[in-house]
Amino acid sequence: MRRTEQRRAAVWALYQSDLLGRPLEETFPRDAHRFTRALAELVRAQQPELDELISRYSSGWPLERIAPLERSILRVGIAELLHPDAVPGEQAIPPEGAIDEAVETAKRFCGAEAPAFVNGILAAVLRERVHAADPEA
Repeated sequence: MRRTEQRRAAVWALYQSDLLGRPLEETFPRDAHRFTRALAELVRAQQPELDELISRYSSGWPLERIAPLERSILRVGIAELLHPDAVPGEQAIPPEGAIDEAVETAKRFCGAEAPAFVNGILAAVLRERVHAADPEA
């Protein structure tokens, strides 16, 4: 299974967990890949930090008003931006790759405005991360 599908499986598990109020572990398919589980568990463990960033950059949109699927996509994208080495894999995804994966998932599964919304929030988080690492940048 390609990483794109594994990321999407993590997004769906998180989405179902939030939507149905079920424990994350119960939302994984029986054959869920180790990467999928690790990514979803990373998101759940870092969720307060991720949600704070989403809230900070979603001007005018409280977290509760963002569609649950879009929230899950954003959480996965930000988790990969902030913690690229925290999930198993041959190599960490570069920041631009994490953003592209999230935008493509939004294009495929969400409304017409979702890709731009997801891109805007993830780009803002990346700019903040780059600035924090190098204030001269």
